[in-house]
Amino acid sequence: MCDRVVGEGGGFQATGAAARMYHPNVLSPPEACPALVLNADYTPLSYYPLSLWPWQTAIKAAFLERVDIVAEYDRVIRSPSFEMKIPSVIALRQYVRPASHPAFTRFNLFLRDRFACQYCGAGHDLTFDHVVPRAYGGRTTWENVTTACAPCNLKKGGRTPAEAHMSLHQRPFQPATHHLQENGRGFPPHYLHDTWRDYLYWDTELLA
Repeated sequence: MCDRVVGEGGGFQATGAAARMYHPNVLSPPEACPALVLNADYTPLSYYPLSLWPWQTAIKAAFLERVDIVAEYDRVIRSPSFEMKIPSVIALRQYVRPASHPAFTRFNLFLRDRFACQYCGAGHDLTFDHVVPRAYGGRTTWENVTTACAPCNLKKGGRTPAEAHMSLHQRPFQPATHHLQENGRGFPPHYLHDTWRDYLYWDTELLA
């Protein structure tokens, strides 16, 4: 069933909305059964955010022969003349080449920096900082903007890191798409359907 999921390490218990979606004793509605979308090479289109399609989109794509169904939920949808298991993993039939350079967004900036302040390493209350302040002619670019927590951002103010006696863990740079995908793999969802795991962790060490 759609609610048969395992946490990272096998021991997570869902709470709140996640508990309602994945409660092991409740048959989940179709809306709680997304399909993991793989590229034609059977790697996820995206790790973070994870590439998921609603069940309706997955079934439509299958009927249009745009995807192959790789795995299914136990959950079945029915009509008077038709029944079908909901796909849990689908693969595109035509390979989609990822963009070489990601968009310059706050989310991608945080992902590049692994959701950590580049001054103190904190992972909460994050914002962004111009390494060379705009008052000094600093530009809003990949190479001049870094992730910072609010306290470090306030401490640095309108100064350069050298003037503020603060050092960067990593100089800002323009990442390639594969850099962000690799970083995204370090932040897997807490709750994964068991049919997804081979495709999300295909390069992990196999145990005898």
